[in-house]
Amino acid sequence: MRTVVFGATGPTGRQITEQALAAGHEVVAVTRRPPAGPPRPGLTVVSADVADLDAVDRAVAGGDAVLSSLGVPLTPKPITVYSTGNANILAAMHRHGVKRLITVSSSVLDPTWRPTGEFFFNNVLDPLFNRRAGRTAHEDMRRMESLVRESDLDWTIARPSGLFDHPTVTRYQVAEDVADGLFTARADLAASMLAQLTDERYVRRAMAVVTTEVRPSIAGLIWREAVLKKK
Repeated sequence: MRTVVFGATGPTGRQITEQALAAGHEVVAVTRRPPAGPPRPGLTVVSADVADLDAVDRAVAGGDAVLSSLGVPLTPKPITVYSTGNANILAAMHRHGVKRLITVSSSVLDPTWRPTGEFFFNNVLDPLFNRRAGRTAHEDMRRMESLVRESDLDWTIARPSGLFDHPTVTRYQVAEDVADGLFTARADLAASMLAQLTDERYVRRAMAVVTTEVRPSIAGLIWREAVLKKK
């Protein structure tokens, strides 16, 4: 399968790319800043800004499915990369007849997401961190979700909880719309997205993904994800 990955050099995109290649996919890795390195079998690297419709169109052409892991650091400034990027991806997919889209959003968008046993997070960190510091990002994710849901594509919206790095895939859990868990390993998010290429359970649905077997430090997670990394 020729799988087009947007945000391919971000922390989640790298996991998607590596796991897809290992599974035998032909991967088109789309990124604004292609990394230096020798060619790899099965991998095509395309330089494209998701705000550039023509560049997105060229990247999608010939693909069988699109996986989007776009992301930006949290900022109080207005954010449009999720909605603009996915709008351009949707337009390109319609033009080229590509039907399968799996795109990353966030568990924060479900108002019922309240992880069990996480009193401090639910009552202190979530209102302060997600609802305030992450407000503009989540507002744009809502715009993105609306655009995706209104399309006639075979879409799945992947909703991770707090993202963190872990070297291997665990026995992650998925559920429709919202799952009871505070964290999601990027390896698990990538694996769950790739699994949807051959699984129709979450077509035209939101799929929450949580990791329960390993757990990062909340303080370290906030510092790394809010300040140092982008999705």
